[in-house]
Amino acid sequence: MAATPATPPANNSLTAAEQADGWQLLFDGTSKKNWHVFKNLSDGSAWKVVDGTLHLDPAQRKDDKTVGGGDIVTDEEYDNFHLKVEWKLDSNGNSGIMFYVKEDPKIEKTYHTGPEMQVLDNAGHKDGKINKHHAGDLYDLISSSPETVRPVGQWNEAEIIAKDSTLEFYLNGAKVVSTKMWDDNWRKMIAGSKFKEWPTFGTFKSGRIALQDHGDPVWYRNIRIKRLK
Repeated sequence: MAATPATPPANNSLTAAEQADGWQLLFDGTSKKNWHVFKNLSDGSAWKVVDGTLHLDPAQRKDDKTVGGGDIVTDEEYDNFHLKVEWKLDSNGNSGIMFYVKEDPKIEKTYHTGPEMQVLDNAGHKDGKINKHHAGDLYDLISSSPETVRPVGQWNEAEIIAKDSTLEFYLNGAKVVSTKMWDDNWRKMIAGSKFKEWPTFGTFKSGRIALQDHGDPVWYRNIRIKRLK
């Protein structure tokens, strides 16, 4: 007799084993608890909870910015961590997952401090033609390989593991980026990138997780994190 296949866990929930292993939900599927807009620069109303997803709805615009938008960040900071998140985009969409983001009166933008795992429609967005700007890339620093992003409208499973100085990205089960942070090579990469004009970029060893408002609709779910020792 064939074994009955295991029932997949419900979205935005943790199994007992995951809880015992130290995983925490960052999004419960029903509220924006654990999140706020970077530096509270808006009321965050464009970030909506829709059908168990955290969805950026950029339909209302003013001065080329999303009304009620802005990058959304975790209430807590993290140093060594393992982050898992699923995302999907509309055609031509662009977003990103940043980490080690610092909120400070002197820091104007999330990307002035936080490195980014790119979220992109490679086939439709203009950044798909730019090296180191593809989905899964360490944005503007390291190209991901292999390219495992799924077609527009499908969910992608992303992971970021930051442990001491080691950084790894996974996209749809494949390791796509592996590097060391804060060493001479890290500083050299930054010096050769668009981030060279911000001296705080990539220097912090703890900070907030951020989801980017790039002006395009994006959906996130199953956002969970584990602090690593």
